[in-house]
Amino acid sequence: MPIVVPEFCVTWCNIVIGGYICTMSFNADRNFIDKLSQRLKDPLPGKEAQYVMAASHRGRKDFLLKFEEVPRESSVLILLYKKDDNLFFPLIQRPRYNGVHGGQIGLPGGKVEEDDKDRIETALRETQEEIGVDVSHAQVIGILSELHVQASNFNVLPVVAYIDFEPRYVPEPEEVSHVIEGRVSDLLDDHKRKEKELVVRNKYKIQAPYFDINHEMVWGATAMILNEFTTIIKEIK
Repeated sequence: MPIVVPEFCVTWCNIVIGGYICTMSFNADRNFIDKLSQRLKDPLPGKEAQYVMAASHRGRKDFLLKFEEVPRESSVLILLYKKDDNLFFPLIQRPRYNGVHGGQIGLPGGKVEEDDKDRIETALRETQEEIGVDVSHAQVIGILSELHVQASNFNVLPVVAYIDFEPRYVPEPEEVSHVIEGRVSDLLDDHKRKEKELVVRNKYKIQAPYFDINHEMVWGATAMILNEFTTIIKEIK
């Protein structure tokens, strides 16, 4: 079933963001935001853009996880804000634990709760809970393509929003080890795209494309989501 952006998202898109990203000639003004909002209403790049940054396990069929349960629904947030004439968004590092995402870097977000009106609300609520930023007046720009995260059996909906202030992060220690400020211009820099061999589950070697953001390795589902976002920005910038 296609996901429909609520009407309030359209009205919230009429916003102004001053400034620019000089290193990449990236103008984050109202015209850009209007174009981004309009572009997100049209068909999205989807899997074609996402899977450019997908890790490869060299055809090992036994690497694939199988779940009997229906995938659970979740949302993440690309929360844009201006700082020092640049456009940023927060990434979080999960605490290290014995799980598929322990210690990994991702976007703030989490699973849908019964009280959530929709998955946009899920993304906003989870972000506020995880990094302590007041997003009650965030201006929702739109959504990206849903992505099934095979490792954890979640369907993840990426939401894009903007706040008109520099956030002060208060990480929830049980959920977030620390917050990383990602620069949108880094996503557009081909030198920030790299690849590395990883060993997962202590036995499988995979080739993992990733974004090098603040010397941190951003790979997996997060890199796939960010690559669709980057593909859209390149179309309109």
